[in-house]
This record gives sequence, structure tokens and C-alpha cells, in this order.
Amino acid sequence: MPENHHYASRKLRVKRMRPRDPSEIFRSSSPLELFFDLIFAVSVSLASAQLVDAETHANVAGGLVAYLMVFFAVWWAWMNFTWFASAFDADDWLYRVLALTQMAGVVILAVGTTPAMTEGDFHLIIAGYVVMRLALVVQWIRASRSHAGLRKTALRYAVGIAVVQVFWVCYPLAPADWALPVFLVLVACELLVPIIAERAGQTPWHPEHIADRYGSFTLIVLGESVLASTVAAANAFENASQLLQFSLLGVGGFILVAGLWWVYFSSDASVWLRRRTAPMIFGYGHYFVFAAAGAYSAGFKVLLDHEAGNSGLTSAMAVATLSVPVSIFLLGVWALILRHCLRGFFKWAFPVGALFIAFAPLLPQLTPTDASDVQIVVVSVLGAAAIMVALVVLIEASGVRETDEHGAAAQVA
Repeated sequence: MPENHHYASRKLRVKRMRPRDPSEIFRSSSPLELFFDLIFAVSVSLASAQLVDAETHANVAGGLVAYLMVFFAVWWAWMNFTWFASAFDADDWLYRVLALTQMAGVVILAVGTTPAMTEGDFHLIIAGYVVMRLALVVQWIRASRSHAGLRKTALRYAVGIAVVQVFWVCYPLAPADWALPVFLVLVACELLVPIIAERAGQTPWHPEHIADRYGSFTLIVLGESVLASTVAAANAFENASQLLQFSLLGVGGFILVAGLWWVYFSSDASVWLRRRTAPMIFGYGHYFVFAAAGAYSAGFKVLLDHEAGNSGLTSAMAVATLSVPVSIFLLGVWALILRHCLRGFFKWAFPVGALFIAFAPLLPQLTPTDASDVQIVVVSVLGAAAIMVALVVLIEASGVRETDEHGAAAQVA
């Protein structure tokens, strides 16, 4: 019995949080990280739902501002944990408890999404955000005590994050007219913390692991869009009078989201992540990619509401809530990944095609003047889908995927 007790107490000890090997082979997302992503997907889904409500009632500008503010809290907390876990992952009981504490903060944040986006009440959002961030502060303090070479970097992270949280707690005290400027200042402070901390010594994050983590979260966010396309197919059967229109919208929506997936995973981002300035650009730039993916899901639902007669938007505006996020997603992926591997004509033809999708609402100008709103929307969505197919063909013709496959085979060999 004493021996068993000694063994159990030893198993419950807190491990030293040693840095991970950045050259570790076949590093992929852990079950804890995947669970972490799923919890965050709840907040993304709720934020998208509130964006749908705002856009449906023609409050596009106000809804987008609120959505982008809420999405920052979700994305920034996810991103910080992702890069930390890539460099330090003890996976002991304390590490898991702190990660689960961050997830609890996500749940609080998710509950606060509705009052934040509809009433401008950010109290719950801030409470959940601060819980997430303070749990990460404890992780950084652990890291500082476990490795002398990275102590200064870890402490800069811990102190920087903690100080900014004090200002976030005071954010609700800002006058209404100053709410957005103060928010942007605090965002800038958050973004500066990693830049300042990493100057003391770069954390040993894993390029392949980071690319895998970002890919996993992209899949989860795109899953919301697949759900929207499925709803379109269900509506087609429930509204027999508009069977053809809803079916065509469902087909167009699925082609668009499939194209987003195809484009994002057409090249291995880990190859250029090893460049000196790439990590910050890649990490920060994905805010626009992820936010656009969430907004696409909202846009498709807005489009369905418009077709059902439950929207205050014009047909062109309804289509724009779908086509503009698609265009931003594609341009973001091109800027962060594809422009480094596409060559010649392909390098510049891709962003031009992505911009054409943003102008899909103008395609109905080519249709007869007596076209109905339903026909205008269908032509626009199918036109955007056709351009997406052309971009996928361009990707395949460029040989980008074959180059990555040969490079991966060479690394394995």
C-alpha cells in the first residue's frame, strides 16, 4: 500500500514544462487541442448567428463591426494558446486543467456574444476573455520556471498579457463615443505583446504543427458553411414552389465552400513559415481568413432568408454578404500562402479572380431587365461558383500541389 501511494503521488506531480523539439517528425494536433478547437467553434457559430440577424435587418455596418470585435476575442485567445502549445506541451494534469479553464472562458464568452452584438454589452465577453488570458499567464509562468534560456521571453509574455487584461477590465467604463477607438488601442496592445516578447528569444514552435493547427480550425469554421448549404437543400424540399431556385443556391453554395477548402489546402504553409518574418504575418493575417469564413456562413443564411422574403436587403446586398467574405478569404490565403508558391501568370491571375467573386452581385446586369429577384440571386451565386471552379482549375494547372507532394516525399525519404 505505501508503494502504491508513492507511485500515485509521483504520477500527480507537475512536470517541468520543457520546450518541444521544433524539428520533431510528424507532429500533429493533440486530442486536447482538437477539443479546444471544437469549444471555440461554438463562439464562432454564435457570432455568425448574430451577424445573420444584423444583416437580415439591413444593419450590415453595425453588425459587421460588432462581429469583428467579438471575433477578435475568439481568434486571439485561440491563436495564443495554439502557438504556446506548439512550443510547450507538458500534457500533465495542471496543463490540462489550465487548458480546460481557458475553454470555460470560451463558454462564458460564447454566452456573452448575443448581448455584445445586439446591445453593445461586453461585460460577459470581457469576463470570458480575461479568464482565458489569465489561464495562459499561468502557463507562461510555468514555462519561465522550467527553462532558463526562455525565461525572459516567457516572463515578457506573462507580464504583458496580465497588464493588458487590467485595461480590458476597465474597458466598459469608456464613454460610448470612445468605445471603438479604445477597443482598437487595446487590440494594438495585445498584438504588440508577442512582438516584444519574441525579441528576447524565439519560442520553439513547430512549423508543421502550426500549419496543422490552423488547417484544423479552418476546417471547423468551414463546417459551419457546409451546414448552411445543407439547410438550403432542406429548404428546397420544404418550399416546393421554389424547388429549383433553392436547389441551385445549394449547389452554388457547396461549390463555393468546397473551393475554399481546395484553395486553402493546396499548398503546405509550413515550408515558408520557417522564414524570419513569416510567423507573425501568418498568425496575424489569419484573422481575416477565419473571420471571412465565419461571415460566409452568415452570408449564406442571409441569402436564404432573402429568398424566403425575410430580409430587408436588396438582392445585390444579399449576394454581397456571401461573395465579399469569399473574396476576402481567397485573397487572404493568396497573401499568406499561395503568393509564395505560385509563379508567373498564375501568381497574379488568382487574386484577380478572387476580386471578380466580390463583384458577383453585378453579374445580373447581364441578365434581361425583367429578371426577378430570385433569378438575380441565383445568377450571381452560380456566377461566383463558376469563378471559384476556374480558380481551382488554375491552382491545379499551376502544379502547386504536385510540387508540395514531391517536397513531402523528399523529406520523408
